[in-house]
Amino acid sequence: MQSPETTDLRPWHKRFAMETNNRAWDLAVIERTPAEDLEMLDAAHASAWHWSAVGTELNRMRATMLLAEVHALLGHGPSAFEFAQSMHTYFAANETPDWEIAFAHAILAHAASVAGVSAVHRRAYENATVAILAISSEEDRAIVVKTFSKVPRP
Repeated sequence: MQSPETTDLRPWHKRFAMETNNRAWDLAVIERTPAEDLEMLDAAHASAWHWSAVGTELNRMRATMLLAEVHALLGHGPSAFEFAQSMHTYFAANETPDWEIAFAHAILAHAASVAGVSAVHRRAYENATVAILAISSEEDRAIVVKTFSKVPRP
């Protein structure tokens, strides 16, 4: 990798934000080793940190969504639920593509399940089920279903 040619680190932040985001999501949908669990956690936090330096509010909320899912996958209930509530509030209050609102509901359901918040788990799971059926693109639906398949049924 080359060193930055200017003192403007924004392009590097963006590059690393995207690369670590993609790596964390790739790991989130497979069976992982303990080392890969740690890599997934590190990548999600690195992505969030880089997006905090250069991203829009949408980028930061997508990073928060990733943090919620990663923490839920690792059984970190309180932090997963806190991240999930934050991102869900954002996506529910803004114009959001069909696939992304389905992700928001699914990940809130996952985080609530791990945190033991059964009423939110049940409601978010139902909302995710409905939202997934409303996704217009088969490809987008398949991507969301990969994540939703990790969510325990209420």
